[in-house]
Amino acid sequence: MAIVINGSGTVTGLSVGGLPDGTVDEGTLATDSVTTTKIPAALENTFVSGRKNMIINGAMQVAQRGTSSTSDGYATVDRFFTYKENTDQLTITQLQHDTVPDGFGASWKIDVGTQETAIEANDLYQITTRLEGQDLQHLKYGTSSAQSTTLSFWVYASKTGTYVVHLYNRDAGRDITATYTINTINTWEHKTMTFAGDTVSGFDNDANRSLDIQWQLMAGSNFTGTASTSWGALADPRTANGQNTTWGTNASDTFYITGIQWEVGSVATDFEHRNYGEELALCQRYFQFFVDGAGYFAGNGVGSNRIDCGLPLAVPLRASPSFTSNDYTTHRSGNGNSSTNQITAGEYHANSTMLKLRCGGHSVSDETAYNVRINSENLLVDAEL
Repeated sequence: MAIVINGSGTVTGLSVGGLPDGTVDEGTLATDSVTTTKIPAALENTFVSGRKNMIINGAMQVAQRGTSSTSDGYATVDRFFTYKENTDQLTITQLQHDTVPDGFGASWKIDVGTQETAIEANDLYQITTRLEGQDLQHLKYGTSSAQSTTLSFWVYASKTGTYVVHLYNRDAGRDITATYTINTINTWEHKTMTFAGDTVSGFDNDANRSLDIQWQLMAGSNFTGTASTSWGALADPRTANGQNTTWGTNASDTFYITGIQWEVGSVATDFEHRNYGEELALCQRYFQFFVDGAGYFAGNGVGSNRIDCGLPLAVPLRASPSFTSNDYTTHRSGNGNSSTNQITAGEYHANSTMLKLRCGGHSVSDETAYNVRINSENLLVDAEL
């Protein structure tokens, strides 16, 4: 068989590696002469068009609520929260931190304050992110074409051992796990794992919580007893199968994570960095923060003790929100009138950047213009999953 080089001449008996760089150009190959069957699967899986990372704030850039908290739940970095069951002594501080691997600006740190004296059978501690079902339809779960996915992340921990990542399909009550190993303490290590697609059950096509991705940091024997490396019906013994670490039993234990990426395919590709403004807007679908004294919101008196006003949103919210703020002031003709009644939401519209607030506890005149000002305390608007 002859090989044409740069459109002229022939070479026969060419040894492997004997073709000089740059000698195959657009004139060498006939149109459509290289088909997908000639491309190795591992290489084809790296060809990604459009956005590939399904995780929001995987680089831990955004922390609207603050950079340090001793509370569990959503408290620091956006879209990630801590969860515990039956840990009697364990306390933690969660922080957005500047200890990072090369190429990243922030990580999420879980720092033990008071250690658990012993890991009992029903103890569980995990960090989690949750995803909407409508954002997962392209995975084709529940069909014979269900897509494999790969999770990758950077981790730095004070305890070696085997840790578990748990994927939980909340819509169908099904789950799967994979393990990774911390080989060296207090060293950044890059971990990857591939999950088969679930051909049995899919996700609801809506804006509700459909999938949890959970990193198990502590798990007692109630959660580790049943093999779960393939999709199956959710049960406690499946949620941390293979976990073998004593993290959390020492007051100096720490766990850092960043660079989290979950993508279609069986290969972990380079992390998809997004700029801060884009990442912030994605996070604000779930949570928005209005600082104390941010401004005045125009409103109207309703009856004798309520004002309805409009709150401009940065982006539309996922769902009708709850609020944290119980101190606000109404103004009319320069006269202030304070209230500590809780703010509630009026009508919610999924694609609107304006939200009606109902502010009660005032002495007002019906159908009279007022302004509302958040006072003494920040207004937190929460539409989290």
